[in-house]
Amino acid sequence: MKKLKLLVNSKTFTVDCHPFARLLDVLREELKLTGTKEGCGEGECGACSVIMDGKLVNSCLVPALQAHNKKILTVEGLSNKSMSPLQKAFIQCGGAQCGICTPGMLIAAHAMKTRKKNPSKEDIREGLSGNLCRCTGYSQIIESVQKCGGRS
Repeated sequence: MKKLKLLVNSKTFTVDCHPFARLLDVLREELKLTGTKEGCGEGECGACSVIMDGKLVNSCLVPALQAHNKKILTVEGLSNKSMSPLQKAFIQCGGAQCGICTPGMLIAAHAMKTRKKNPSKEDIREGLSGNLCRCTGYSQIIESVQKCGGRS
């Protein structure tokens, strides 16, 4: 076991965990941040996406030790007291269906919109390409990202 310091959603946490525990498990089990979902557990679906030091990563592939002293943003960190414009757009446009992929899609869209304020449909498709959804067919998700304009 090792004590690790994680900076998650602008808050500092110290956790005592195995250094090779998955960041996904530490977020969900130790920090009770259950918004991040496990889909495939192999880094293929993007359901577990988080932003670590400004980079989109699959938390199921990140050993907890690698996240020590890093800034991590989860879906819970997208909003303060109310939903972000991006979250509202997902609801209004039907971009959120069963909910498994939604947190990862939101995080990937946020990361993409941080880099490009008014993305084209092609930019959105590329920005979300590492995230799989089996419910919507992506049309509503792309519409959701477009609807919130330059805001995330």
